[in-house]
Amino acid sequence: MADGAKWYVIHTYSGYENKVKQNIEKVVENRRLHELIQEIRIPMESYSEVKDSKKVEAERKRFPSYVMIKMVLTDDTWYIVRNTRGVTGFVGTPTEPVPLSDKEVEALGVETSSAALEVNFKVGDNVQVTTGSFEGFSGRVESIDLESQTVEVVVTMFGRETPVSLPVTQVVAED
Repeated sequence: MADGAKWYVIHTYSGYENKVKQNIEKVVENRRLHELIQEIRIPMESYSEVKDSKKVEAERKRFPSYVMIKMVLTDDTWYIVRNTRGVTGFVGTPTEPVPLSDKEVEALGVETSSAALEVNFKVGDNVQVTTGSFEGFSGRVESIDLESQTVEVVVTMFGRETPVSLPVTQVVAED
């Protein structure tokens, strides 16, 4: 039954994304619907801003008022999601939600490939940044998060050590 699970997009009231996610997760837990409603995500993106002369990393919703849900579409799952407080409906026709295509899922970065990510460095190693804003900088690896595919590197800028979070693909081990 879980083979038919597809990603759908739910439209919510503005600011209700987290509450909708929590409410649906609670219903799934209470009714033991883990095989039918498998995953709920609110796509987020990281950004930097300057506050009080300091650069601050923060996150914001990529698509405000939208929540993504991976589920097997049945009358019951449609009814549960559609009648959750804060949900205005599915993206698609009013009577039939339209699932995201594989290409759309990939473009949105909702599901990463199942291939395991391997890195050629570990915490404490010196690395070189190869692309992006910090291209050419060298630094020391403080932490590696393979799930989000990021690495925190301490680089020296203007005589100060500064931690920066970078995609794993922008960093290579120094020889």
